[in-house]
Amino acid sequence: MSEEIKVFKKEFAKRKRIAVEIASEIHDIVEDTLWVDYNKMPELSQKLIIAVEEANSFKKEKGL
Repeated sequence: MSEEIKVFKKEFAKRKRIAVEIASEIHDIVEDTLWVDYNKMPELSQKLIIAVEEANSFKKEKGL
């Protein structure tokens, strides 16, 4: 595996981790504080959509 591919895979993993962290925030709200923090859901949902789209776009662009 070339060094360039390794760098791309590392960057892709970073982008996936960001999406998973946002999803985890959503999960925590649903599990623990929905009735208090429900108003955070639209913003977090939009951030999650953007993070997943960016990760998928990067993956496609780099041929991973």
